[in-house]
Parts: sequence; C-alpha cells; structure tokens
Amino acid sequence: MKLGVNVDHVATIRQARGVRFPDPVFAASLAELGGAEGIVVHLREDRRHIQERDVRVLRDTVQTRLNLEMAADEETVALAARIKPDLVTLVPERREELTTEGGLNLFSMQDKFKRTIDFFHEKEITVALFLDPDVKQIEVAHALSADIVEIHTGRYANTRVDSKARGVELNQIVESAQLISQSKMGVSAGHGLDYTNVTQIAKISEIAELNIGHSIIARAVLVGIEAAVREMKHRIDHSRMGLSSGTTPSAHRSGSPA
Repeated sequence: MKLGVNVDHVATIRQARGVRFPDPVFAASLAELGGAEGIVVHLREDRRHIQERDVRVLRDTVQTRLNLEMAADEETVALAARIKPDLVTLVPERREELTTEGGLNLFSMQDKFKRTIDFFHEKEITVALFLDPDVKQIEVAHALSADIVEIHTGRYANTRVDSKARGVELNQIVESAQLISQSKMGVSAGHGLDYTNVTQIAKISEIAELNIGHSIIARAVLVGIEAAVREMKHRIDHSRMGLSSGTTPSAHRSGSPA
C-alpha cells in the first residue's frame, strides 16, 4: 500500500506569518526521504495555504508522484493543465470550511465533471474523484470515466473506536472499495486518518493508496517529517502484513469494530 503525504499544513504555518518558511517544497523532499510514495497538495480557490508557486516548484522537484487536489473551477483546471501534475483529485470546496468536509456530489453537475475529466485525459493527466463511500456516487464516477476514486474516510475517523457506528462506517468503506475495484478503477482513501485509526483501513486489500496529511505534519512537529512518515509507513505496512491479494479480512465484512 502506497502512502501519499499531504504537506498543506506546512504552508498553513508559513502563511500565518506571511513569510517564506517553512517551505512545503522542502517538507515534500523530506517526506519522500521518509518513504512517501507521493506528495499531495490542495490548491484552494482562496489560496489559504498552498500557493501557485508551490505547485510549480513541486512539479520540478517531486521524485515520486504529485497529486494536486482541486475544485473543478475554470482557473484551477487551466493552471493544472499547464503544470501537469501526475494526478489531479477533484474535491468539493467551500470557503467557510476548515478542511474538506465530504465527498463530491456528482449528480449535481455530471456534464461539468465529464468535460473536466475528458479535458484532463486529453492532457494525459490521471483523474481521481473524492467521494463518500456511496454506491450511487461510485457508479456515476465509473460512468464519467474516472481513473481513481478516493474514498472519504472522515465519517469513519470521527466515530468512537468502540462504537457501533465505527463498524458501520468501516463496512461501507469496505463495500465501496470492492465496488470501485470491480469497476476497474483505482482505489485510494483519505481524510482524518491518524496513527491509530489507519490500521483498520490499511487492512482493506482493495485500497492501493492512503493520502494522509494533518496527523503526519502534527507528529512531525515533535519528531521531524522523515521520522513521522516512517512511523506512518510502519503502521500501514504492519497492518497490511499477511493479507493476500484480493482478500479483505472477514472482520471488515462483518462490520466488527476495530
């Protein structure tokens, strides 16, 4: 299982003072040294953290894979086409939110998403859609020719470990991952994952990549970015041990809590 590290909050610290440091570009290099297989940044409309300069420089310096999260607005789509990240992940975006609060609603603007996906495919850029674990949304994603679906794990992450709700949310993620895989799309997941709750998600064999930011950067304040990434990689790899290809643990199918 691959790990994509989101370095947005390194830029959040920088922007709080309006200075040039800490630089998310340096953070990305350290994350790769720590074992990250991808770097993730979200270029928001309000530019609250990541700036256009960051994306341009990251395109030249990232040695693994650059994943640009973005809304499907004309300006950002045009910018992404010029910079050509390896992957764009289309996400919902509202100015008043602290962080992305849920998956896309593909039903509301299917024509727009289809045009955007087709445009990026013409530019030979892979497209992921950030979706809640919802069968109907996933079916639309397949119809729109998305390459990857990233499952929003926020509801799972925000439930209590010992609650029935945690098992329900986990089961929905398992079922969604299986459907995405059966639909011949790539499967990734992210949002709200930390060093504790990541273990059950990492056991879902259909998921090929986890994208994690806040918890890694928070840990990095104490131990450094390389060490924080290595620790997360260790948690993921340890959880993954013993899984055979195409097999999902029975505990997930039953909805048993972690």
